[in-house]
Amino acid sequence: MNLHQEDVSFESSPYYNPNLKNIVLLATGGTIAGSGENHRTTNYEPGTLDFQALLDSVPHLDRLANMAGIQVSNLCSADITGSHWLTLASLINRLSLRDDVHGFVITHGTDTLDETSYFLNLTVKTDKPVILTGSMRPATALSADGPLNLYQSIALAVNPEAHGQGVMVVFAEGIYSGRDVQKVNTFKANAFDERDFGCLGYMRDAEAFFYTRSIKRHTTAAQFDVTGLTELPKVPVAYFHVDADPGILDYFASTSNGIVIAGAGGGIYSKPWIDKVGELKENNIPVVRCSRISSGITLKDAYIDLSANSIPCNSLVPQKARILLSLALTQTTDYLRIGEMFHEY
Repeated sequence: MNLHQEDVSFESSPYYNPNLKNIVLLATGGTIAGSGENHRTTNYEPGTLDFQALLDSVPHLDRLANMAGIQVSNLCSADITGSHWLTLASLINRLSLRDDVHGFVITHGTDTLDETSYFLNLTVKTDKPVILTGSMRPATALSADGPLNLYQSIALAVNPEAHGQGVMVVFAEGIYSGRDVQKVNTFKANAFDERDFGCLGYMRDAEAFFYTRSIKRHTTAAQFDVTGLTELPKVPVAYFHVDADPGILDYFASTSNGIVIAGAGGGIYSKPWIDKVGELKENNIPVVRCSRISSGITLKDAYIDLSANSIPCNSLVPQKARILLSLALTQTTDYLRIGEMFHEY
């Protein structure tokens, strides 16, 4: 995709209002753009509606913001790749330089929305609002949740309080940080949460109520620059369980630049895995240690035999730890420096 700043126009809309802010909708597909048998919430095809159909599904947007859209992709979010992330970051970084662009809303499938939000939280270089949303029910379902989620995302994008808060997610009237948001339910409309951290605030109709903010480095304060990158370092997640074969680590080491382990409890794994991780460190393959438990913190000094050869993930879940490790590997393979990044981000 080769989209330039001039590809987005607001004044050409018949509903253009110079007194309103201008928001760019970046559509990627997902359930919010899905359709199927009328009234059903299952057996639908995601990513069938384009961005204009999404905008047309929300009444009174012309009272809220001037909208322009770009169809970045139209996929089930399981098919989102690092290439799509780089495209999104590039679009936002380029368009945010325009004085007439005031914020961004990204529609996205829910299954990997939490991953995309964290990647963008580390790589977009603007304080302008960047809001992700989606839906748990397709557009053709009874009580589809997409229109309200989209309406409130646009409302947050035009809200001055959203500036400088990093990438955020709006879902089921909650406001979540891109770092900590996680999908926590497979089908309910309120499928997102921040686990132990609750949420940043609430949306009621078009009004935002903030109660907290993320203090971790993000967006303009983040050190990562993906300008010019066409691919990201490969980082898989190895899932530890009883009798897990440490040979999987050899395979990952042969095909990847670093590894994240989803360990048991506080991020522990068996003696054979500990020995294998020691070999990987000698071969300059960084290993980040996480937990397969969705809440809590993974610390450096909690387990002496684990700490020497692995990097603790802090409070990141494995799928987000792999994003930070991948970005870290664009700059260094040094364990100490990567460890500092996991403390800061």
